[in-house]
Amino acid sequence: MSEKTEGLDNYLDNHYIHRSNWLRAAVLGANDGILSTASIAIGVAAASDMREPVILATLAGLVAGALSMAAGEYVSVSSQTDVEKADIEREKSELNEMPEIELQRLAEIYEKRGLQKETALTVAKELTEHDALGAHIRDELGINEISQAKPMQAAFASGAAFTVGGLLPFLVTLFLPLKSMEYSLYGFALFFLIILGALAARTGGSSIGKAILRITFWGTVAMGLTALVGYMFNVNIG
Repeated sequence: MSEKTEGLDNYLDNHYIHRSNWLRAAVLGANDGILSTASIAIGVAAASDMREPVILATLAGLVAGALSMAAGEYVSVSSQTDVEKADIEREKSELNEMPEIELQRLAEIYEKRGLQKETALTVAKELTEHDALGAHIRDELGINEISQAKPMQAAFASGAAFTVGGLLPFLVTLFLPLKSMEYSLYGFALFFLIILGALAARTGGSSIGKAILRITFWGTVAMGLTALVGYMFNVNIG
């Protein structure tokens, strides 16, 4: 590998967009794992005088949530992949049936991006000679290696992150005192969410303050409403 190629790779590594697919799934999974598992535990703890129902409900929510999250991500991203494949097949047919029209279409895209008409046509011709399908997939359909859907990657990242996130409030239900358990769960869940928000923002290169504020606000709303339900339907489980 040449020094020029290595320099380009290092340059790309300094950008954050190539992390967007797995980062989105991982953050969503971890956030949902912490929030949904803690919310279930808080709701049951508010309606129970015993530890066992809280542990059982939290564990059930953790397992079901992780599997549901992974399956949901896989199905969702697979649907996106099917759409991408269908568009690519259609593009192949159009290139075979009407190459001149497709060439003009590609040139128009480059012209709209700021190139002179003659330059745009020259670029379109050269890229078509090099890799016609690749040029149209990238510039007409907007599909590239970064944005391309990856179902297994998204499913694994989301399911694994949910499990890790859900284990944190689950450990709270195992070891912290039963008295005022819901307050302990809220405090620790909020602490975990703040750490997650900061890590996600740092990894994605965005504002840490905004990420923490956003995740704290919605986490508080979700857990507060769940606790309210538990108090309203205080059936004294156990």
